[in-house]
Formats: sequence, structure tokens, C-alpha cells
Amino acid sequence: MIERWNRDQVLALAPDASSQKAAQGVSAPGKWSGAGVTADAVWGECKGSGSTPYRACVDLTEPAYKCTCPSRKFPCKHALGLLLLWSAGGVADAAEPAGWAAEWLDQRRARAARPAPARAERSEAAPDPKRAEQREQRVAAGLAELERWLADQVRQGLAGTRRHDQWDGLVKRLVDAQAPGVAGTVSRLGSVLAAEDWPARLLGEYALLHLLLAAHRRPVPDGAPDALGAGLRQTVRTRIGFPVAKEEVLAGETVRDRWDVLGRRDEEQDRLTARRVWLRGRTTGRAALVLSFAPAGQALDASLVTGTTLDADLAFYPGSAPLRALVAERRGAVSEGGPPGSSPQEALAEVAAALAGDPWIDSWPLVLDRVAPMRDGGWLLGGPDGGLPLHPSAGAPWRLLAVSGGHPLTVAAEWTPRGLLPLAAWNEEGPVVL
Repeated sequence: MIERWNRDQVLALAPDASSQKAAQGVSAPGKWSGAGVTADAVWGECKGSGSTPYRACVDLTEPAYKCTCPSRKFPCKHALGLLLLWSAGGVADAAEPAGWAAEWLDQRRARAARPAPARAERSEAAPDPKRAEQREQRVAAGLAELERWLADQVRQGLAGTRRHDQWDGLVKRLVDAQAPGVAGTVSRLGSVLAAEDWPARLLGEYALLHLLLAAHRRPVPDGAPDALGAGLRQTVRTRIGFPVAKEEVLAGETVRDRWDVLGRRDEEQDRLTARRVWLRGRTTGRAALVLSFAPAGQALDASLVTGTTLDADLAFYPGSAPLRALVAERRGAVSEGGPPGSSPQEALAEVAAALAGDPWIDSWPLVLDRVAPMRDGGWLLGGPDGGLPLHPSAGAPWRLLAVSGGHPLTVAAEWTPRGLLPLAAWNEEGPVVL
């Protein structure tokens, strides 16, 4: 039986604020008829403006959503309203789904049970070596230009660096050189200028770029051990922008665990919306990041619900500190309560180990146990064993203060070099999305 989600968890699934508001408007019991819930699905018919009610159904195991309304938002307000009604205890238990809901659920399970078709053999055994070599040369030329540019910036000093668009030309040339990872890093340098300590932060960004370029320049020894190691070599190439195919990741080893969904964050990136969902394994203690992308205004993957736990196999992208992962196989949702946490000192040791493997990491998921928001010059999450500062953009954590009531609790947060960004908290009543 899947544990009932609370209101915060449901509203966190909405694609935007307007969907949240609309969902609350259709969550009243009087709007629904024929609603029911089983161990793994909830369904119902919502009265709309037409003569025929909209039929909404949610497969809670993934989750997945189905509605007969014409909305292009996903999940739509009717699916969200149904979940809100279920969250409030307004949906009666049923022995089996309604016929139309059962038909959709059976189709989903039939597709899931169908064996995956064997991948067709590619016409070539390996990528075209000539094209691969041409790309290597273009990337090397683009990075050599970037290295010269960095040397000029340090030689001339940072005093004249005040224009947000001064990196645009360099970014375009790096994209042309097929180094999109580095191009994205350079394009984000302008955001540093808004900070009071922008000279120190900008110099730090330049230093990390220089470190990446130096690592890429380091030749692979012929017949001798690689000083960088295979993992760090792959991390460097990934940071520069050499892709790793999804099929290649899924073909590798997987890690099975009960994964706590700690929270998610959406960011706009070059007319795309990127969704970052953080997970942590109960047994392995491993951190994981599941990324999804969609054009601005289109639906993102909403299958990982903050505060839930799923039994699943994850496939990790290669690297020296593997973090990004794909959900290779879902084995079902489980009820585990709040995730296990660590002290601030243990959390810092974990971040230090991750940075030792990948110096370019700019975020990492943490779960802190028995901490509460407190004021010490600035806001921090602290407990008997010390505390960690919050990110300046987090502001005053009023919601977290209200949830804690001044008492320690478990908090999941995203570590960044400038402080923590709270994701979710667990108190006696369950998870709260922050």
C-alpha cells in the first residue's frame, strides 16, 4: 500500500503556480463523482463546463497521469485536484478500479511487462574515427583560445570586468568548437558580477576553468598508467562537453537500493527548463541526481515525488565522483518514513570527499539530522555539533522555522559553495516540501 501523500507533496508536482491554484479550485468533494483508490491507483470523474465529466486517473506507483481534458500541462489541474482530494482523505477505498481506469492501468502494465526490443546492430562498429579526430582538434583549438583568454584576464586584472555580456563572443566560439560544457560555464560567469565579493568569486571561477583546461591538456600516456585515472579523465571530458550516450549508461552496472527522493529544483537554461531531482540510497548512502529537460513551457518529468521512497535500480554516468544517474528499473514504492541523516561535520566530510574526486562539483545533496534554523550573523542550519550556513538567496527561512517550531528535525538540502538550499524537511507529521 502506497503511503498517502500530503498536500505539499502534491502541490510540488504542479508544473507552475497557476496549476497549483487551479488544482485547489477543483479539489472540492462536490466536483468529483465515482472516485476511488486502491493500493496503487486513484481515479475519479470531475465535473467541468461541458456535459461530460473529465476522467482523471493516477498510477501512484510511478506516478503517471491520465486525463480526458484538453490541457497541455502535465499533470493537469484535474489530476492534481484528484490527488489533493485523496491527500485530504476524501477518496473512498475500492476493491478494484473503474472500468475505464482499469483499462488504462492494464495497458500501462502490459507495456511495462513487454520485453524491451533488442537494439539493432549499428552499421558501424564504432564512431567514425575521422569525425572523432576532427572534433578532438576543434575542441583542442577552442580550449587553447580559452586558455589564452584566461591568461589575458589575469594579466590585465579584474577591475574592468563589469559587463554581463563581455563573454558572449567567447561562448559562441566555444560552441562552434564543440565544447558546450565549457561554453555553458563561461556563459554563467556574468551572474557572479551581482555579488559583493564578485572579484574573489570570479577569480575562483577562472581558476577552476584553468584547472579543467590543464587536466584536458595532460596527455594520455602510451602504455603507462594514466596519472589522472580513468574516472577523472571521463569527468574532465564530460565537463568539457563530450557526451555519454544514455544507452551506454543503461548498459553498465546498476545500483539497487531504496532511494529517498529528497527534493527537486527547476532552472531555466538557454530556452530549456532543467529539472534536478536529488536522491539518496538507504543502504548504500549514495547520492544521485536525476536530470530531465524540456523546452520552456512544456511538461517535465514528474515521476519522482519529493518525500517518497522507491525501490529501484539506478545506472550512474561514469566519472570520478559519480552523481548523475538514470532510473534503469522501478521495482515499486516503499514506506520508510524520513531518510537517515548525518551531523554537519559528517556532511562536510562527505562534500570534501566528493570535491576530491571532482573539483568542479557545484552542488551535492545532504541530509542533516537534528538541526534547526538559527541566527548567527546569518542564517544557518545547526545543532549540537555545529551548523552550516544557508545560501544568501534562501533569505529568512520562515517556512522551515514554522515547520520546526524551534525543535530539531531532519532537513534535506542542496550544498553549494555559497551555502545550503533547503529542499525538504521531516517532522512528526511527515515530509514538508520547502
